[in-house]
Order: sequence, then structure tokens, then C-alpha cells
Amino acid sequence: MARKIKTVGSVELGDIPYSFRFRRELPDSIQQTAPQGTEWIIVGAGIGQYQFRIASPGKINPTPHIRPIKVPDATPEIVRHYAPGTDEQALLARARYNRLVDIFTGITCYSIQNHLRTTARGIGQVEVDEIYVGINKRGTHFVIPCQAKSPGDRFGIVQVMQDIALCEERYPIAICKPIALQFVSDNGVAILELAVVDEDELLVLNIVEEKHYELVARTQISDDELRSLVDGEL
Repeated sequence: MARKIKTVGSVELGDIPYSFRFRRELPDSIQQTAPQGTEWIIVGAGIGQYQFRIASPGKINPTPHIRPIKVPDATPEIVRHYAPGTDEQALLARARYNRLVDIFTGITCYSIQNHLRTTARGIGQVEVDEIYVGINKRGTHFVIPCQAKSPGDRFGIVQVMQDIALCEERYPIAICKPIALQFVSDNGVAILELAVVDEDELLVLNIVEEKHYELVARTQISDDELRSLVDGEL
């Protein structure tokens, strides 16, 4: 039997908390009640249940003015033709073809799921843009949930929390490394590893590591640049 979705006018009720959790800022009248230096966020507390929590910060942007690392662009021309632009779909495709998750983490990674919509215990419905699993040189297994954002959007602590919760439930023996990706230019990609710390009821969003990459033609990487990189590794 189909479940009837309640609406207010033309708006589904479920769209309202979703919008303020991931897309829109809470009204100033609400945020002004948070302690100085913090902000309110809405987290899932079960299916159809939500609660306000205090976070610092609730959302972040990539760090500006980081020198990008040049990577030869391996995106097939036909993919660039049919997936142009800098939206989330193009970002995930180019990250996959250029193995940017492998390069960033130093782990051999494999995409096993994208655009997953499911539920997690104690949270309710969750969505994950893409999930990788990986293995390092010691044989350790990792699960890497990816949060992809279009230019101008911010990475949110709520997304990181639900990614971690889902991976701990589904992949309990793999180490979870949540990462976030965003185009910072037409061919530039920022990648951040993020972590959430619960400090006496205050949720803190931390950047564990951040790198920026520029996808370029091989001719745009000079021999001198490559020699300097080799010297820097020695």
C-alpha cells in the first residue's frame, strides 16, 4: 500500500528539514540563540525524527590559495563531452577516471556504490554521493564515503556524521575516512579528509588533511617540475 506524503501547499513536509540540514542556512532568529562561535544544526534522530545540536563549525569551505598539485587529466574526451561543467556528477566522474581518491589517500581504492539512499540506526534516512573501499600496503582495509559539492556550496558536518554512522554500521571492520570534494575551478579539485569530534555536547568539524589538484594536459607539466618533485621526495 502506497504511503501518502503530507504536503503544505506544494511542499512536502520531509523537504523542509532536508533543505535546512543540507542546502539552506537556518534563519538568523534561530542561529542567534546559539552560543558565540557556534551554530545550530539539525541531525537525524531516527526515521522521521530530528534534533537540534550545537556545532563549531556546522559547514566549511575549502581553504583558499592552496597551491594545486598537477595531475595528467585521464578523463576520456567522450565523458567530458557528455558530462561538462562543474556539477556534482561531473566532479564524481572526473575524480573516478583520474583516481583522485587514490592519489589523495595513498590507498588503492575502488568505487562500490554511488548515490546511495538508505537508512542508518539512530539517524534515519541517509544519502551518500559515493563510497569507495580501499587497501593500503599493509593490507589494512578502508571505507571512504565521499561528499561532492558544486562550486559555492559548503561541506556540512551533518553529512559527515551520517556518512560515518552508515559506514560503521555496514563496514565495521574497515577504517572509515570521510572525504569531501569540490571543483574550485574548471579543472581544479579540492579534496578534504574530515572528522567529527564530540566535545561535551559540542560537535566540532575538523579538517584532517586538504589537498588541491589541477587536471592538466601532460604538456602542461614540465620536466623541471617533475625533477623538483622527485628531489622533494628524496
